[in-house]
Amino acid sequence: MKTFFKASAALVVLAACAAAQAQVAGTFSARVGVTRIMPDETSGNLSEPSFPGTKISVGNATQLSGGVNYMLTDNIALDMPLALPFKHKFYGDGAIAGTGQLGQVKVLPATLFVQYRFLEANAAFRPYVGLGVTYARFFKNRTTATLSGLTGGTPSNPTTAKMDNKFALTPQIGFVYNINERWFVNASYYKSFLKTKAHLSTGQSISIKLNPDVVAFDIGYKF
Repeated sequence: MKTFFKASAALVVLAACAAAQAQVAGTFSARVGVTRIMPDETSGNLSEPSFPGTKISVGNATQLSGGVNYMLTDNIALDMPLALPFKHKFYGDGAIAGTGQLGQVKVLPATLFVQYRFLEANAAFRPYVGLGVTYARFFKNRTTATLSGLTGGTPSNPTTAKMDNKFALTPQIGFVYNINERWFVNASYYKSFLKTKAHLSTGQSISIKLNPDVVAFDIGYKF
């Protein structure tokens, strides 16, 4: 009889551990890590007056990030990545390639994903696919003397810039690997089909498809 009770207690403990590890409906988790945004841009031409074929390119940015996740069912989750603002530098391209940095801008992308997680809820490794909507907010635009020189600005009246905030569709793939009952590793790749426009104080503007590739790696905890 004692053996029976010991075996029963062991099964209860194992079941509790499995439930803690499982990504079942109602599970909430949070994570922290790093995210790298790599624009795959296609630049339009700066509107007149400008050199024909005046374009821009945008640099990559890496930032401390994280996110929160809630399992609606054993397979469907709502996921929101979180991050500090990313700082992207932009440079002359096309007819003005080689002129150097024209400015920089900070962007705070907010994305809400709906994910489908494959395999069983208690599987240690769970790949997933997601589809989300991103709202990209651009702020703290800074420009350089190079941009002013190209667009007719002066030291006393330098050329400034402002970028339009935009929504974008964002597909995603990734996986979760459970280290133990509570801790896990999350890795994902997604791409935002983001197009925006920069407006200069000179009245000129330039459209650009940023279409960034995004990779994220996190360590998370299930509550």
